[in-house]
Amino acid sequence: MPDISCNCAGITAPNPFWLASAPPTNTGDQIMRAFDLGWGGAVWKTLGDPVQNVSSRFGAINHNGTRAIGFNNIELITDRPLETNLREIREVKRLYPKHAVVASLMFGGRDEWIDAVKRCEDAGADGLELNFGCPHGMCERGMGSAVGQEPKINEEITRWVADVASIPVLIKLTPNVGDILPHGLASQRGGADGVALINTVKSIIGVDLDRFVPVPRVGNKGSNGGYCGAAVRPIALHMVAQLARSKEFNLPISGIGGISDWRHVVEFLLLGSTSIQVATAAMLQGFRIVEDMESGLQSWMRSHGFEKLDDFVGLAVPNYSEWGDLDINYEVVADIDRDKCIGCQVCYVACRDGGHDCITLKSDSRIPEVDEKECVGCNLCSHVCPVIDCITMKEVDNGFAPASWNEHLTKGTPIVPKKGVHE
Repeated sequence: MPDISCNCAGITAPNPFWLASAPPTNTGDQIMRAFDLGWGGAVWKTLGDPVQNVSSRFGAINHNGTRAIGFNNIELITDRPLETNLREIREVKRLYPKHAVVASLMFGGRDEWIDAVKRCEDAGADGLELNFGCPHGMCERGMGSAVGQEPKINEEITRWVADVASIPVLIKLTPNVGDILPHGLASQRGGADGVALINTVKSIIGVDLDRFVPVPRVGNKGSNGGYCGAAVRPIALHMVAQLARSKEFNLPISGIGGISDWRHVVEFLLLGSTSIQVATAAMLQGFRIVEDMESGLQSWMRSHGFEKLDDFVGLAVPNYSEWGDLDINYEVVADIDRDKCIGCQVCYVACRDGGHDCITLKSDSRIPEVDEKECVGCNLCSHVCPVIDCITMKEVDNGFAPASWNEHLTKGTPIVPKKGVHE
């Protein structure tokens, strides 16, 4: 079996599957149950001055009326006393010494941060995660994303903690910024051992159309919350990759955002994460999802000949480039498998109304045909087709040598006009 043990910024665990700081890590009992089912680590729900949370707390965008693809959370940090959480951290580490237990922290002044660091170390925590990402409730109090959106404050608080901590320090970054790199670099300058991203995206997930109140509803009012779940995974992947490909940034990354199966785990690892964190999927499907993650990851590693995580972590990073460096002369066209096609003509409608009008219908057949002279290879038809692998994209030789747009601008390298759309 491949070795899936992980080391993220000096925090070791039997596997890279960690529960993120969220409702599933609110108590020691929850975390121990998760460890029993196969999770390798957990980031404790954020510790700080206990807050009074609201009711209700969650909202969702459902796909086909059932499965939540987008989730919204207006819950804040722990509502339990610090002493209670520290006692449970100590007990969890006593019973599960090889699992990673990371304490998430959010405080105000320097003395509060330093005191919390020392107490978490005394309780046996393996690492600290500074919550600079919460986009609601706490940011209005000068914490959470209010810190994460200001590189100078990020760096200052990180240094407060890093200067006194004897265990690894991760910084949980907010996605509510235009460019993640300055914020990752601020954590690096402050002395962090690694970063975790992304936290949730500031959002309003919907409005009650009868009461005219944003949801989730608290009495007769609603508020913005943190958007998470499957819908934010592309944002998370982009930000993780943006840090991983930077020559200036050299800290380990714990990837978070929309992870719910082993394929997502592999994606984050390929883009530079050394561990992954999950919250929403565990809330919606239960802790047992880790079983599929573990078996799927190991099967994928075996099929590719990888013996350990380090064999493939970051392998996709060199292949992530700026748009202007893509080969603008590379060309594909759609190819419809007539034996698989069911004649629904969804691709025809999509291409005509939302694509490039290069799929045609003949009067004597329900099977659409691709006009390859006009097809620009946009992929839309393959995404709307209900039959797996019925429409694929095939590479064509247009006679032009590889060239990027940047090369064209700087060196005059010829580029091929994309067929009828430019005529």
